[in-house]
This record gives sequence, structure tokens and C-alpha cells, in this order.
Amino acid sequence: MARFEVPEVDYDRYSNRQLAAIPLGVLAVALVIVAVTWATTGAPVALGTDFSGGTEFRVAVDAGSESAESVIRTAFPAEPASIREIPSQGVYVVTFGPEVDATAAEDAIGCASDESVECLSDAQRDAAQKVEYRASAAVSAAFGEALQGQALVGVVAAFAGMGLLVFGLFRTFVPSVAVVVSAFSDIVIPVALMNLFGIELSLGTVAALLMLIGYSVDSDILLNNHILRRSGDFYESTYRAMRTGVTMTLTSLAAMIVLTIVATIFGIGLLASIGTILVFGLTADLMNTYMLNLSLLRWYKFEGVAR
Repeated sequence: MARFEVPEVDYDRYSNRQLAAIPLGVLAVALVIVAVTWATTGAPVALGTDFSGGTEFRVAVDAGSESAESVIRTAFPAEPASIREIPSQGVYVVTFGPEVDATAAEDAIGCASDESVECLSDAQRDAAQKVEYRASAAVSAAFGEALQGQALVGVVAAFAGMGLLVFGLFRTFVPSVAVVVSAFSDIVIPVALMNLFGIELSLGTVAALLMLIGYSVDSDILLNNHILRRSGDFYESTYRAMRTGVTMTLTSLAAMIVLTIVATIFGIGLLASIGTILVFGLTADLMNTYMLNLSLLRWYKFEGVAR
């Protein structure tokens, strides 16, 4: 049976500043992206229908030689916020923002078959005849705002609980801060990449971010525990923790990559978004745990309070 071997890194070649520079630089860029998005849109990441409110239609399209997206855009009187295909179901998910009246959008499809419903133009009627309405769902702006507050409370509570647990376990400032900073970076970097890749924040993606807090704390506590509480010198303890931690994270990373690919092929957008966010976060966790966290622990052991 093939066996995965975690290579031993010669950490003596790098100073603490060199180890911390890359993860801190990436975190700084991520914070800038989040800050710019927040300043321009009023939210740190683009909000999905769950949080912003709006209406979602599922329609089948017989476009013939035309583009399905072009037919959908012509059939509806308002510009959709997004159009996403689900190949496994043979439908398109058409999303409108809260500013679009849901009834008027639904009547747009009915104008092809119901003479009492007026079409805006002959082109719209022709396009509507090629669109088959399947289902719809609406979220009010007020309800979406309430969900925003609940999701924020959930994330803050999870992060605060994680911080209290870490301080309770180690009862020393620097190792505890190392875990918290690493976990914070593991959240901020995926959020910034969500903005770059156009992934909206939904209840499902919030769950993915909460999962990242658990993944981050798991690997960081494993490293801290081996270095601070197990026998052996600093580097021996580090390599021992890496054999378990890196293998565990890479296994999870491989599973999330497979999930993302399969969900994308079958058009399961939510699972694809969750898998993508976890891929971003787990990759960031490898960097933050074995560069940023490790540099802070080494400083603490050899130059800081523990000297």
C-alpha cells in the first residue's frame, strides 16, 4: 500500500520574521480586498438571496440555436442578478434582487400563454414561449437582514468560544494568540477569495466558514500541544505534529477538491461553493499553522517569555 510521507522542513534555515512574512502578507492583502468590498458594497462579501432578499426562479429553456441565457434575459422584464445552470436537472436558476417585483417577473413568463398578461414586446413574447416555469422562492429584504444578524452572531459566538477554549487550554498569552490569529487568517483569506471568484455569502457558505474555524483550531492545537506539552526538543515535536496534522489536512483538502469537481459537474452550486471555500481555507490553514503559528511558538520558546 502506498504511504504518504510528510517531508521534514529545515526550519533552521529561516528566521521567525521570514516564516511569518508570507502568511502576514497574504492576510494583509486579504484584509484590503475585504475592506474595499465592504466600502463599495456595504458588506464584506457579496450577499446571496438568503441575506439580501430577492426571488429565485427555476425554469427550463428550449433555446434551440440561441443562447439559453440570452433567451432568459429577453423573457424577463428586469435584468437577473444571476443565471446558473443545473445540468443534472435540466433547469436554470434565475435570481433577482429585492428591488424586482416577484409577481411581475413571474407574469413575464405567463405572457406567452395568457393573453390577459401583456408582454413588453414581441421579442419578449417569443422568448417567453421558450421558457417553462418550474418553481420559485422568495425571501423578503427584512427577513434576509434578520438572517444576516443571526449569521453574524453565530460566527462571532463560534470564534469567541474558540478563543476561550484555547486560552483555557494553554493559559499562556503568546501560544493562545498564535492559534487565534491563525484561525482569523483562515477565515479572512477565504472571504477575500470569495469576492475575487464571485462566490456569494449564503447560509451554506456561512456553514463552510464555521467549519474552517474547527479545522483551524484542530491543527493549531495539535501543533501547540506537541511543542508545549510533549517530550522532545522543539523541532522533534514539530515534525511529530506535522506528520499527523499535514496528513489530516491534506486528506480533507483532497476530499474537498473531489467534492468541488463533482458538484460543479452536476451543477450543485451550493456544494460547489462550500467545497471551494473549504479548499481555500484548508490551503490557508497549512500556511498559517506551519509558518505563522510555528514562528510565534519558536519565538516564545527561545526568545520570549518561556526562555
